[in-house]
Amino acid sequence: MNAARPAGFWIRVGALVIDVALFVLVQSSLKFVAARVWGVDADDSSAFDPTIVAFTVAFAGLYVTLLHATTGQTIGKLLVGARVVLADGERVPLGASLLRFFAYFVSLATLGFGYLMAGLRHDKRALHDLIAGTRVERSASRAPGPAPVEPPEAVTPLVG
Repeated sequence: MNAARPAGFWIRVGALVIDVALFVLVQSSLKFVAARVWGVDADDSSAFDPTIVAFTVAFAGLYVTLLHATTGQTIGKLLVGARVVLADGERVPLGASLLRFFAYFVSLATLGFGYLMAGLRHDKRALHDLIAGTRVERSASRAPGPAPVEPPEAVTPLVG
């Protein structure tokens, strides 16, 4: 098993806050477009609410599933320096990524305890990680570190 450091609970919360902000932006954009296209105020029309929510959940599902399967990171995870991998450290395949998305709802159905597990477990895996066989780890820093120091070359004394 890979010895990468697991991403802690608060790092994961930070990534979630960023991603949810993106989902709110998408939902607001959908309401704006609906108001422009159909000429009604989508906020005042209860007919649009289920449709807007369905499109937002569909967007979130595609966003999370595809980004975890291709890069291992959503925008939120990228910004906080975390990534999703399989339990053995390999890239998450599309099926496991889709299962992980649906398992979010299982984590939520336990009154949020499934998410809280990431803060309580030593390996920092939430219920949806256990279901999908994934884990969230700290991604390698992209910032350049100090240059490696070359050992000095042996100096031969001058005899002469």
